Amino acid sequence: MSNHSMVKRVENGRVLILERTFDAPRELVFTMFKEPEHLKFWWGPEGWELPVCKVDFRPGGVWHYCMKCVDRNQGEFYGMESWGKAIYKAITEPESIVYTDYFSDAEGSIDEKLPSTEVTLEFIELDGKTKLINRAEYVSADALKSVMDMGMEQGIAETWNRLERYLSQIK
Repeated sequence: MSNHSMVKRVENGRVLILERTFDAPRELVFTMFKEPEHLKFWWGPEGWELPVCKVDFRPGGVWHYCMKCVDRNQGEFYGMESWGKAIYKAITEPESIVYTDYFSDAEGSIDEKLPSTEVTLEFIELDGKTKLINRAEYVSADALKSVMDMGMEQGIAETWNRLERYLSQIK
């Protein structure tokens, strides 16, 4: 039985650190974040799908994606699309991925009104399991608060639950 609990801490008021251990080997967990044919099965909160997922997995490369709500029970969110764009800064396989995450549109134009995130994902080998550390750095405490108010923490928890289920299916 795996431990579903997500550990959370905030540093300097503007850095959010989330950790969780997955019952799967590090190489496999790393691959989940790298290949679109895997990402589309688990990325995003419950009830959301990834109809668009283009990945150029290299430093300077872009990951452009669209999350779409397909769950009628989510009311006003049903049918809504949320576009994102990540630009990879550094990749050390299978240890870490560093990227800047932006809100964007379908054309890949960045939405400057919404805060971008400097994300560092760290994958730590633990006897056949993998500890994932997600470090998200914002320009200010206000920027972090604005994404927290949008429900980001719950979104990540649900996304990681989906990853856990997907890993147990393909392992």
